[in-house]
Amino acid sequence: MQFYNFHLMPWPDLPEDFADKTKHESAWVTLSNKYYDPEKGHTVYNQYLDQLEYAEKLGFEGVCVNEHHQNTYGTMPSPNIMAAMLARRTSRMKIAMVGNGLPLRDHPLRVAEEVAMLDVVTGGRIISGFVRGIGDEYFSMGINPTYSLARFREAHDLIIRSWTETGPFYFDGEHYQVRYVNVWPRPLQKPHPPIWIPGFGSKETVEWCAHPDRKYPYLAVFMPDDLVKWFFDAYREAADGYGYEASPYQMGHLLPVYVAETDSRAEEEAAAHILWLYHYGLRHKWQMFFPPGYTSAASMKRILARAADFDWESMDFKELNERGYCVVGSAKTVRERLSHLVKELGFGLLLPLLHAGDMPHHRVIKNMDLFAADVMPALREEFSPMSQRWLEAA
Repeated sequence: MQFYNFHLMPWPDLPEDFADKTKHESAWVTLSNKYYDPEKGHTVYNQYLDQLEYAEKLGFEGVCVNEHHQNTYGTMPSPNIMAAMLARRTSRMKIAMVGNGLPLRDHPLRVAEEVAMLDVVTGGRIISGFVRGIGDEYFSMGINPTYSLARFREAHDLIIRSWTETGPFYFDGEHYQVRYVNVWPRPLQKPHPPIWIPGFGSKETVEWCAHPDRKYPYLAVFMPDDLVKWFFDAYREAADGYGYEASPYQMGHLLPVYVAETDSRAEEEAAAHILWLYHYGLRHKWQMFFPPGYTSAASMKRILARAADFDWESMDFKELNERGYCVVGSAKTVRERLSHLVKELGFGLLLPLLHAGDMPHHRVIKNMDLFAADVMPALREEFSPMSQRWLEAA
């Protein structure tokens, strides 16, 4: 097992009447930035960075930052800036940008340069996640979502070639044309930094990740247990079809986790903050969340068939916790539930979200301490045979 402390860096102070959906339809795109206070933002950003830096002292393999735009759910428009701040304040753990929204950027070579620079500065501690960005963000950036997948695939190909081929060379794509591709600096890790791909409803993404040319880890995000299993099974089936056995380290699970002294104490301390995440932070206008052209017809049919799984505001804390949208309880409960998930779902990367919603700093630190002391070591020991087998084979 490997553990990467995930962080969203949300804006915790919503308007008092945010519960009224007739006044606030979404936490994305249209929620006015008048509700953001830069002076408090100074404090909040630095607390979040303290939490991420603390993860190294606690023994996590790494931390994850990501990219989102114009929302209260996650205030990291540039994961590369966050990674740069962490680069010199940490010395051991991996820094995963999960990830850069390739179709949302003006040019993929800027991503290639920045990630390579971070990889060199950190001595090869960078994991370069790539994402398409969720549908809302195409409205934020004024980009046609119809071209999302094509821009993503082409940007990916250009970045990989820029990292692995000696330049200068010519790239002539549909969306990007470059006469001289000649990225300086080149990344330290060879052939390039590891690439992770978060997913949210597309089987095509799973199959693309599993291709032998890539074998990229696929990260399931905010899904119930049975849906995560469906995607991980699809990954393994795709790998079988390509003629190889998928490693557990090609699958990662991202979900909120909270540990306290007892189950009841954990619910008392965490429930409101996890409900903030699912009821407020993930409130979307659905026509923006999945705009026309953003996803294939086949994927949209699957999403519609499971639409109830994404109706987070209809679920109370008990349902969220029981169905696997979060894992909350005593150290014993959390250990047992996570152990069961690893055995049932077959993943090797756990990305616990140890800060959720508007959770205060002291409570996050407590959660991190208990998780690192009473959950993480036991799971590492339990699954050490799996780790030894697959990491030696990598």
